[in-house]
Amino acid sequence: MPDMSASASLAMTRLVPLAKEVDENKVTPGVLGFLVFAVMALAVWFLMKSMTRHMKKVDFQESPEAAASKDTGAKAAESAAAKRG
Repeated sequence: MPDMSASASLAMTRLVPLAKEVDENKVTPGVLGFLVFAVMALAVWFLMKSMTRHMKKVDFQESPEAAASKDTGAKAAESAAAKRG
């Protein structure tokens, strides 16, 4: 595995002179901030499209077989209660 401290050190030596050129009274997000925001916005958009597609697949209607089995179970419970009482 490569030594990450060497690459971090190299990156810092190249970025420090750029940081000194920035006016301390006027700091803006710049192009990098815009790119990060744009990537996050695209990711949210794709996630929303995916969620919508998956939610359309969900069937909220109870199937007739499940309803029939519940009715049968309820009738069986009523008949058992009637036999006891």
